[in-house]
Amino acid sequence: MKKFKILKPGSNPEVSKATDIQVGVPLPLGTCVRGAGVNFAFFSQHASRVQLELFGRPEDFNPSRVIDLDPDCNRTNDVWHVWVKGIRPGQLYAYRVQGPYEPKAGHRFNFNKLLLDPYATAITRLPVWDFDPALGYNPSVPDGDSVPSTVNDAGTMPKCVITQDSFDWQQDVLPRHPWSKTIIYETHVRGATIHPSSGVKNPGTYRGLIEKIPYFKELGVTAVELMPIQEFNESQVTSILGKSLRNYWGYDPVVFFAPKASYSSLGGLGQQKQEFREMVRAFHKAGIEVILDVVFNHTAETDLFGATLSFRGIDNSIFYILEDNKSIYKNYTGTGNTINANHPVVQDHILTALRYWTQEMHVDGFRFDLASVLARDTNGNLLHNAPVLDRIAKDLILKDMKIIAEPWDAAGAYQVGSFSDRRWAEWNDRYRDDVRRFWRGDDWSLGSFASRICGSEDIFAKSGKGPQNSINFITCHDGFTLNDLVSYRYKHNELNRQNNNDGANENISENYGIEGMTADLSIEFVRKCQIKNFLLTLLVSRGVPMLLGGDEFRRTQAGNNNAYCQDNETSWYDWNCLKQHKEIFNFTRGIIAFRLAHPILSKEQFYTQAEIQWFALQGQAPNWSNPKEKQFACLIRENDKHAILLMFNASTEAVDFILPAVALGTCWYLAVDTSREAPQDLFTAGNELFLGNPRSYRLNPRSSVILLASK
Repeated sequence: MKKFKILKPGSNPEVSKATDIQVGVPLPLGTCVRGAGVNFAFFSQHASRVQLELFGRPEDFNPSRVIDLDPDCNRTNDVWHVWVKGIRPGQLYAYRVQGPYEPKAGHRFNFNKLLLDPYATAITRLPVWDFDPALGYNPSVPDGDSVPSTVNDAGTMPKCVITQDSFDWQQDVLPRHPWSKTIIYETHVRGATIHPSSGVKNPGTYRGLIEKIPYFKELGVTAVELMPIQEFNESQVTSILGKSLRNYWGYDPVVFFAPKASYSSLGGLGQQKQEFREMVRAFHKAGIEVILDVVFNHTAETDLFGATLSFRGIDNSIFYILEDNKSIYKNYTGTGNTINANHPVVQDHILTALRYWTQEMHVDGFRFDLASVLARDTNGNLLHNAPVLDRIAKDLILKDMKIIAEPWDAAGAYQVGSFSDRRWAEWNDRYRDDVRRFWRGDDWSLGSFASRICGSEDIFAKSGKGPQNSINFITCHDGFTLNDLVSYRYKHNELNRQNNNDGANENISENYGIEGMTADLSIEFVRKCQIKNFLLTLLVSRGVPMLLGGDEFRRTQAGNNNAYCQDNETSWYDWNCLKQHKEIFNFTRGIIAFRLAHPILSKEQFYTQAEIQWFALQGQAPNWSNPKEKQFACLIRENDKHAILLMFNASTEAVDFILPAVALGTCWYLAVDTSREAPQDLFTAGNELFLGNPRSYRLNPRSSVILLASK
């Protein structure tokens, strides 16, 4: 490891005493262009000294200028501040902070560590950013009695970038789709276009995603939910798993305000902010919303042996929840540390970040990773009305934003159906599991499946929420893809180099004859039918459907259900699959169009008895308590002249459904039959197949059918 000189307090002869420096102001925190210069404002309650360093290039070890902030002049209570003349966007900077190094008291100040501004709106790129624990604390010393590192890491740390605030939004208008018309497509900025088959000019970037907008429009989705784009270190897992593996998902934020530099085709000196805005503007012109998957529950600094990057060196005892022995971090996230989200300073930091992404970057909403963590107090107890969650729900700036919770955490909190305020939508994993069980043919699955397609009233009504609060999904980034759900009975995570011990063991999946890919046409037929069954179920269910990117053309991860470290062809979208599985794409596009053409399916209320009626095979009411029952139908009345009949058969036998009585003069039309080969599997609106007045309809094994009754 390269050794650098030690910086001792008061020993740097380059500290500036120039007259182009003024006291500055304490707010807003971060950097702000004021007049002919820039104001720097930096929170640290327990610091005794703060030093601002300016750099000329990202790789520089030595700063071009060092400014020591006088605690008597450049400090207002807990905020350190200074105004520097002549500073403009593009300037690189970072901080050093001196204070007590007392781990058992929660303090881990280290003046040798270069620190990122937690309010930085961009940080520079590094070809390889090594999170070597030796740059932080000595892991050979137990229980936090370690000594601070004496290594100055300025040459191996990225620098903060002052970014340009002005941008031509070209009269950008946010689409503001109501929940009832929202169809979410979860995707990864890099993974969606980095594969050579993507056909874009700027693969793996924000601009690459812009090039795919016509595709999203054709598919019919109304929102893209982007996996984390808050700056993270893709090299973070390399030292653990080996150089061929990287932090692909990005659920390890370094700075909450900064868009990922490596996703920019323009460069990493502030251009990432411009390119991200270009992407949002382009999506809005196409009528598509942009939702960010945000991580405010932990940071990349991990546990006591992790790297010191920002919060830990600024005021560790404020920003993190600590054990009674404050050298140890409480870990409700499974990643080593937990943000102290309900401390007033940290609350403000999170709210400011959300407002920034809303006002300055024009995003339309947020999905909060492990959101239950944000409901914990300083002792780790779950709060009934967590202040930060309440503030997010009621904030004036965030009023019209879509806010979605992943309503659980890694320490046992599970709040599906009752997460915080009624404004919060929630990922509904019970929808995922119950729909999977039904289509796998599990016993006792009929009643739960029926509840899920009706909006999960049994889950959400008790807290005053409606079906619009349920984000319905069959698959997401975490787990099998839809293709793998019907192709693998077991996970296959060997490439993750953890002896296949990572990832969920139970996936409620089935392979239908053989594990993985096969040329057996009979197995492929069943798999294709099941994929269509899942897609149909998702798009006819009340609630908000979320589709995992690539499921519409059978993207596979070869059975890997935890591909967080697979920045390679395991995770990348192979667009050749779109040509190979065009039938599935067309079906997905068609069933999305069907949902939008029949708004009764997506109303933001639960079904009334007048709207829906249930049937078993012979026209009688279903026996919900029969564990072996695998079929049912429901008639949804749109109005006096039109009705929708949904029929489901999860058994391995064909069955005949007696069609329910409808108004005199009504005829039946076939809209969808998942057991049919394309193009007879789905008919577009107005082109449904006329059936006349049959007494019954045969459902093939493992199939679903939609009939329309119309006068």
